[in-house]
Amino acid sequence: MSDTQRPGILPCQAIEALIAGGAIAAATPFEDDQVQPASLDLRLASRAWRVRASFLPGGQTVRQRLADVAMHEVDLTRGAVLERGCVYIAELQERLRLPKGVSARANPKSSTGRVDVFVRLLSDHGAAFDDVADGYDGPIYLEIAPQTFSVLVRTSTRLNQLRLKTGAPQRLRIESVGVDLTGEIAGFRGRRHAGLVDLDHEDGHDPRDFWEPLRPKDGQLLLDPGEFYILASKQAVEIPVLEAAEMTPIDPSVGEFRVHYAGFFDPGFGTDEAHGKGSRGVLEVRSHETPFILEDGQTVARLVYEPLTEKPDRLYGDLGSHYQRQGLKLSKHFRIWGE
Repeated sequence: MSDTQRPGILPCQAIEALIAGGAIAAATPFEDDQVQPASLDLRLASRAWRVRASFLPGGQTVRQRLADVAMHEVDLTRGAVLERGCVYIAELQERLRLPKGVSARANPKSSTGRVDVFVRLLSDHGAAFDDVADGYDGPIYLEIAPQTFSVLVRTSTRLNQLRLKTGAPQRLRIESVGVDLTGEIAGFRGRRHAGLVDLDHEDGHDPRDFWEPLRPKDGQLLLDPGEFYILASKQAVEIPVLEAAEMTPIDPSVGEFRVHYAGFFDPGFGTDEAHGKGSRGVLEVRSHETPFILEDGQTVARLVYEPLTEKPDRLYGDLGSHYQRQGLKLSKHFRIWGE
């Protein structure tokens, strides 16, 4: 592959070439919409394990470490409830046999982060979550930890995505992201002890059963420790067609909170070319140990841009998306507020 010789994130056509060449395989045929403009959706396989603690494999395989921490096996083929406050390790259908010079990094999908489900990728002998080593050959797994809501998942549920890279990371620029605390409803707070969220059921949940609308006073919002908030960026987000971006937390020294799910933006998000001009970034925010007053426009995250090896054959939204042209918006599992 000629584009693997250039540093950067691989676009959809290069990902499809890796699949065709066997570098990415799967237990079942790949689905038509699984390859995004610069990322690949990953699917749960048939088994998961409830574990007593999170772990990194280190010098062992994931299955070897599971023998020490697994409490019981969970069958996903007919659907299973993953309880909030618990940690699970699930097999993924996809398996990697990356060429030399190609590495990978995973992120939660937008819909996963917006229901406060914490997920991280694991690979055999891995020393860090979400990062897959150059030339890795082996299975991949997903740590799943629902925080606010218990969730229903099953085989083929998609909770995270993988982007493939060549060479060392090439950061183009970093932009600050501020929070918008204007408008009649400026955000939502997750309700404790709410019902079950089916992660494969789109537009099927009444948001009033799961979320409390927030109406900040004088452009301020008090974040309570341990609570989960959905907010929106002050400025529009636009990802050029030759770049992708990752939303990362700011230095915690500037505030006792965190935008705690690193979000990935595919090329074309928020652009005129992809009919998404004016799209905002949605922020998943959790306060730490102390209450914290957030103010309108305050910086809450950074957008880190990276180049693609070449322009993708399709852009974000070309296959349809719930989040192109979005403002403040809950995940796709919920009906629009007020409807």
